[in-house]
Amino acid sequence: MPEPPRHNLPAEPNRFVGRERDLDELRGLFRETRVVTLCGVGGIGKTRLALRVGAGLVPAYPDGVWLVELARLRHPELVDQEIGRVLGVREEAGRPVFGTVLDRLRDLHCLLLLDNCEHLIDRCAEVAAALIAACPRLSVLATSREPLRIAGELIWRVPPLDLPDESTPREGGPEAESVQLFLDRATAVGTRLGPGSLPDVVRLCRALDGLPLALELAAARTSLLSPGQIADRIDDRFSLLTTGGRTAPARQRTLLAAVEWSYDLLSAKEQVLLRRLSVFAGDFDLDLAEQVCAERPIAEAEIVDLLGGLVDKSLVLCDESRRRYWLLETIRRYAVGCLEKAGEREVLRERHLHVVCELQERHFTTEMVEPGVPWARRLEALTMSKSLVDDQRMALDWSVESGNVPLGLRLCAASSGLLPLCGNLTEIVTWIERLLSLDLTQVPGEQIAQARGYLAYGLEARDELSRSLALAEESLAALTTDNAFARCVIHSLIVVVLLRMGRPEDAVQHAEEGLALALRSGDAWNQAAGLAGLSAVALTRGRLREAQRHGEEALARAREHGHRWIMARTATQLGAVAEFRGDLVTAKAHYEMVVPWLRELGSDLDLSRALARVGRVTAMLHEFAAAREWLAASLALGRETGQRHGVALCLVGLSVLAECEGDLEGAVLAAGAAVRLRESIGQKSPTIRIEELLGRARAKLGDGRTTSVWSRGRAMSPDDAARHVLEGERIALKAPVATKPVRHSLLTAREQEVAGLLTRGLSNRAIATELVISPATVARHIANIMEKLGYTSRAQIAVWAAEHPTVAH
Repeated sequence: MPEPPRHNLPAEPNRFVGRERDLDELRGLFRETRVVTLCGVGGIGKTRLALRVGAGLVPAYPDGVWLVELARLRHPELVDQEIGRVLGVREEAGRPVFGTVLDRLRDLHCLLLLDNCEHLIDRCAEVAAALIAACPRLSVLATSREPLRIAGELIWRVPPLDLPDESTPREGGPEAESVQLFLDRATAVGTRLGPGSLPDVVRLCRALDGLPLALELAAARTSLLSPGQIADRIDDRFSLLTTGGRTAPARQRTLLAAVEWSYDLLSAKEQVLLRRLSVFAGDFDLDLAEQVCAERPIAEAEIVDLLGGLVDKSLVLCDESRRRYWLLETIRRYAVGCLEKAGEREVLRERHLHVVCELQERHFTTEMVEPGVPWARRLEALTMSKSLVDDQRMALDWSVESGNVPLGLRLCAASSGLLPLCGNLTEIVTWIERLLSLDLTQVPGEQIAQARGYLAYGLEARDELSRSLALAEESLAALTTDNAFARCVIHSLIVVVLLRMGRPEDAVQHAEEGLALALRSGDAWNQAAGLAGLSAVALTRGRLREAQRHGEEALARAREHGHRWIMARTATQLGAVAEFRGDLVTAKAHYEMVVPWLRELGSDLDLSRALARVGRVTAMLHEFAAAREWLAASLALGRETGQRHGVALCLVGLSVLAECEGDLEGAVLAAGAAVRLRESIGQKSPTIRIEELLGRARAKLGDGRTTSVWSRGRAMSPDDAARHVLEGERIALKAPVATKPVRHSLLTAREQEVAGLLTRGLSNRAIATELVISPATVARHIANIMEKLGYTSRAQIAVWAAEHPTVAH
């Protein structure tokens, strides 16, 4: 059976009424156009109609129908990130997330549903236009109070529901869509209306102009008032609203009247709670509502009953379990205005900031810092922390707007633990930079130092190594000895940065200091991280027994702590040590150990790479069917998350698989595609493994054939190259493609000299003395050699130099 088309459309909360002609017409439009915008005033039913249209179009789009809800976003730059989040695309270092989204959607046949565009209309228009231009099989369905106004857009004005014929209310009334909706929603709140109520229902539907939201609000009151009483009150309100020079369109006045009328019928405390609930970014739970909204005249114990009353009156929506609540955007915007009129905006925003900060700090402490916590509780804390991301954004917005830098920086520090899992690197870096640009005179120096350290953490993940190192060192120098956890984290960060820069001798001191501090403070997380750093340093220096010992101790401490992410990190380090030793069976066991942990965490970025590692080692063990499955899974996940580096790693693994299976041409093809993809993300040269592969190919296939296959691989899409290896497709080559000769030597003359001196075990300082250059220049040469050869340690370079004396000497 084929896999059913995918989508993320929510289940409908109640019966969809009417609009059958609209549905048929809209679905038919997508056979002729690729961009349709549903326009209309708030409450006209744009979102509900779009969801129904999208659900009906799922079979027509093999790659899915994807809903992107924009109402809760407050900044245009978040549109790109939200689309990426919905698609499972993760931020890629050094590249705008929208570029990754484009790559993900370029070849997909899918429908993107952009809901509530009006407050971000300019960015939504830019995004939609760019997507349509770059993705030929993509369609866009948008909802907005105004059109996107882009080329090719078809604007579809959403009409009100049909009204009954004024001349024959009894005969034609029940069939009218507006009447059907009102009766259905009245039944849902427990009201049974007999035929005698029909004239009043018809009068009410006409008074409300067939607006779905207004009808639903009115129907929710039938548990207290008859349709006639409701119609009488609505008519009174409208007569007031039509005087006084109001210039809004009639339907907009009608909707406002309906919302105002529903608000006025609430008790005083219900009104207070509703306007206070508007402070939340999206959905919320009872606990959050109690902590933020419980203040005079509402006691915390009253929140649950008041919230239930608002749900019963259709002003607050909830899921079936009544665990998550949210406001319709129209209601939320009205409530925001009421909050401002009541003079409570600043107080509620500040309380919201405090509560979100305290919750994130509590989750961070439970998840990562506190010892002896069962994994189930740590995972729950992580899940809750992720659920607060939208409210965190709103709280940070307020910290910047209000100038509350201390609290904003506290929130950023607590949120930094989400970085490895949520991939929210650009955003957290941006927030810290914005806060640090404000007046810092009232901010303690310790807090500024810690913030700079976490900023360095985000910058390392974005490959800004020099800036990351400078900030990390500055932070470490300013932090007091009491702040042990932050100091340990920054020591570990500096170790990673220095190893990436080819400076293992400098990394040793930080690894040892960080571990000693973690041991003194009893911090199992940072003990595991410090030992993993020492293992990586030892491996880089060719000290395999030391690397093995530190790696085993790191995994033991990680298990003691219990967090799956640090366990995965340390197990991967042990796998790297085993693979360097040539013990592929042990390497595979360690790499496989990581997979279920990362799946449980939902860490797709790390998981894609872990799958590629397992697949590569499995291929080297000649377990070809299993290797193919591992690599196929890695490729699928890398494509879904938009991580080109992960896809390139997978292609290298597929190249290894092809050669191990005897398909030398397939190996060259996949390697060519991998190199081309690596070049597109700034990695300019083939690795030595690929150079050696090409040497073997030239010896067996000849220069002409090798050059042709290599050129074909470089010209192919990553998917096509991967398909050749995974599905065993044959290469159909035309005439040889002209290309530049593949270089036999990757290193410059100076780099060859440095590589040769590493065979003698010289330090950077000793090499600098011999070549009459600075140690920093030696470090840069070693970093370049590692990048070009695809290695991670000085020992690997020394072995390579010894095996290639004519190249390295």
